[in-house]
Amino acid sequence: MGAIGQGQYAYRVNNNKPKNLIMMQEKSKKREEDLSKLSKKDLIKRAKKFSKQYCVGDGEGFRLKDYNPKPQPDPGPEDKPLSKQALQLGVQALAALQDILYAQDKWSLLVIFQAMDAAGKDGAIKHVMSGVNPQGCQVSSFKAPSPEELDHDFLWRCQKHLPERGRIGIFNRSYYEEVLVVRVHEKILQSQKLPEKLITKDIWKERFKDIRNFEKYLHRNGTIVIKIFLNVSRDEQKKRFIERVDDPDKNWKFSAADSRERGYWDDYMNAYEEMIENTSTEESPWYVVPADDKSYARIAVASAIIHALDQMDLEYPKVSAEKIAELQEVKKALLAEEK
Repeated sequence: MGAIGQGQYAYRVNNNKPKNLIMMQEKSKKREEDLSKLSKKDLIKRAKKFSKQYCVGDGEGFRLKDYNPKPQPDPGPEDKPLSKQALQLGVQALAALQDILYAQDKWSLLVIFQAMDAAGKDGAIKHVMSGVNPQGCQVSSFKAPSPEELDHDFLWRCQKHLPERGRIGIFNRSYYEEVLVVRVHEKILQSQKLPEKLITKDIWKERFKDIRNFEKYLHRNGTIVIKIFLNVSRDEQKKRFIERVDDPDKNWKFSAADSRERGYWDDYMNAYEEMIENTSTEESPWYVVPADDKSYARIAVASAIIHALDQMDLEYPKVSAEKIAELQEVKKALLAEEK
């Protein structure tokens, strides 16, 4: 696959839409050897380049049909070892950047995951963030709002979980549910205790505007927001649902309600399309990641996070000359201790 490490994909993205990729003909073993020789700087550079093909940026004119749920070209079995290594190296690069983010203690990063059921949100979070210092990362999952949360505005419950400076915050679902699930099932609006005169035909446009302004506010205060849509196909979701039914260890992940939601697939796709079109900005972009291949999706997610962190111009705090002199005195005293 070589997503982070290899230049085996020749492509150019126009208007942030993936085009046909041309795979260079190399043997898997040689690709793996080359990948292992890349410096951290080169890994970050290639991760940024790789992630750009899935970055929407300004959402004007966005169409979901332009983004294939399958990687193009679709990686073959011979690429599996390289995929594993690429993810490992990506996680290492991500962990190194996160360490500087934590030490600098100025910026923070919020990564929002949205997707249909079984698209791989939990797995992506688990595998991509596995090498990050737990002190510098916090994961929040959002299910149906509680009675307390319904007594507040729709952004309130997520605001409580925003990352502190120096940390990465992960949202597994988010306030975007309010323009997805609630839009597909508009009867939910009636339970949100909103004044009736505020529930108009413009409510979705108003919520898009609220979200854009909220994310702009966060950006101005040092929290960078990126959003990741794991773009899984209907056929692949069906396959994964069946696997969950057949595997006793995965039964807990599945409910009949998940299957019923498939009946609203087209409604959801329309909602996702309009959501991305109206809330993707250059400052807080959406990444539309092909999710039919889990390994590929995880590499794309890692690449997007690396890209966001690298744009912060992170560096370790500078130590004053006085501090350096003090440290040398401490070292001198330690070396002078009796053995």
